[in-house]
Amino acid sequence: MAITTINPATGGALRVYEEMTASEAAEVVSDTHEAFLDWRLTLFSERAALMIRAAEVLRANAGEYARMMAQEMGKPIRDGAAEIEKCAVTCEYFARNAERFLAPEPAASDALKSYVTFNPLGIVLAIMPWNFPFWQVFRFVAPNLMAGNAAILKHASNVTGCALAIEDVFCRAGFPKHLFRTLVIGSSKVEALIDHLLVRAVTVTGSVATGRAVATKAGAALKKTVLELGGSDAYIVLEDANLEFAAQLCANARLVNSGQSCIAAKRFLVPVDLCAEFERLLVARMGAAKVGDPLDQQTEIGPLARYDLRDALHLQIEASVAKGARCLLGGALPDGPGAYYPPTVLTEVNKGMPAFDEELFGPVAAVIPVTDEAEAIKLANDSIFGLGSCVITSDAARGEHIAAELMESGTAFVNGMVHSDPRLPFGGIKQSGYGRELSAYGLKEFVNAKTVCVYRHP
Repeated sequence: MAITTINPATGGALRVYEEMTASEAAEVVSDTHEAFLDWRLTLFSERAALMIRAAEVLRANAGEYARMMAQEMGKPIRDGAAEIEKCAVTCEYFARNAERFLAPEPAASDALKSYVTFNPLGIVLAIMPWNFPFWQVFRFVAPNLMAGNAAILKHASNVTGCALAIEDVFCRAGFPKHLFRTLVIGSSKVEALIDHLLVRAVTVTGSVATGRAVATKAGAALKKTVLELGGSDAYIVLEDANLEFAAQLCANARLVNSGQSCIAAKRFLVPVDLCAEFERLLVARMGAAKVGDPLDQQTEIGPLARYDLRDALHLQIEASVAKGARCLLGGALPDGPGAYYPPTVLTEVNKGMPAFDEELFGPVAAVIPVTDEAEAIKLANDSIFGLGSCVITSDAARGEHIAAELMESGTAFVNGMVHSDPRLPFGGIKQSGYGRELSAYGLKEFVNAKTVCVYRHP
């Protein structure tokens, strides 16, 4: 079997990769376990030196990696460069903080001495998506290698070049040869990996369907999982908000990564009396975004990653309009090559429409008129998802109360675009998944919190 990567800006083939056989994939697991047995005994200072070197390799090759992302999944090249920098910063953050986060914690007991240690588990299998080809991987692998674990990656097939480039980053940085490996395999071979006795845990970023399938298989194999799945983030615009600021923030949050982000803003809940002006401002900003060649430094929106994803998004738009939504901008398939989709604004969106109920993975904003704050909060939470949320208001204390106490999401912002940060825990609730990545919380997801008690010998 072979895997062919396609340039979504042109539809042309990029490269053909030979898929590993099941026995070859199993051999990689064995090699990685052998590397882990030595790696788990290394000092934090040794791990940190190599992780800092990985950050240096990323920065030295940022242009090459950004171009690779542009060609494989259509990411605007300036966004790709920013993604590589974020990966480098994350490597440095965990290099500098992992030892402190994983230091033994004293605990009171009837023993002479008792404490908790945080020991590595072994191989963590990562099943990763295409939308942030480097970042999704580094946000899992940097903390896990610093914790003493090893890692194998099953990346989305359309970014196979990026997956192999990430393996090369760790080779160039001087990490042990098999400590981090990329498996060039299709989805059909994943179940066997989850079952493999030397694979101790699984982390997934992807769709709800993928998360369900992996969690079911991992649960049967008694393997711990962390799932970061879909999202339909709600942004509540309160009646006291500056509408120009709100529309700019909402447009930026909707268009990030050409709209292909789990934590991109997707539903905008706006007081009915302010809707017309908010919509005018939102349409102006989204309509002004430059759509074009992802290799152009001025491009804000590239093509969607695949033609089938573009076509599925369009069907969601058509179905929403058929159920009563009004299209204020975009909403039509463009002519010409490439999996492009125009910035689109829908209004009068209600529950029962795909634009409300489902995740729209592309540059499509759904405006939902509301009568008051209570209705806005109710509709924001009336979703199967619970990844991120935002409240926009001139009253910071009011916004903080709503964000902290009333929003059903793993992340809640006030007057700021939802984003991930290595210093802060990241993850969702409900069908957006469970577990956390990043920060000390994410670092401790795949370690053994071991109780140690020492008693006096008689």
